Amino acid sequence: MVHKNTVCIWYDNGALDAATFYAETFPDSEVIAVHHAPGDFPSGSQGDVLTVEFSVCGLPCVGLNGGPAFRQTEAFSLQVSTEDQAETDRLWNAIVGNGGQESACGWCKDRWGVSWQITPRILLEAVTSTDKALAKRAFDAMMTMHKIDIATIEAAIGQPR
Repeated sequence: MVHKNTVCIWYDNGALDAATFYAETFPDSEVIAVHHAPGDFPSGSQGDVLTVEFSVCGLPCVGLNGGPAFRQTEAFSLQVSTEDQAETDRLWNAIVGNGGQESACGWCKDRWGVSWQITPRILLEAVTSTDKALAKRAFDAMMTMHKIDIATIEAAIGQPR
């Protein structure tokens, strides 16, 4: 399926594995199509997986097995909004526990180097609140965390659990 705008993610050589992991991990996600190279290319041969069409939480993506020329950085990330601590924990633990690594403020990186923000909805609402004091309290609490702890955010903003 052709979309007007699709996120293209460069992989060294793991687009299909990554897309399959995302489809198994995130809701409303799937591997749509796998395309093999019609000829040799700088980092592969004819018949190798070249691109994979997939979606993550409904967002259309294409994974490109482009080789080692470019690396992922935190300058690009996929942000997933979660509704509760169980969903936050499940997604965070799936990424980090599958060869990924933790970072600060709800960020983590999967084993292919793609950065993710696993962000509870309550945190997004709090740090963008028009109540600047509430936003600062939520922001300050977030700055001390790796995986976001919703109870700590709720305590910081004075919201009863």
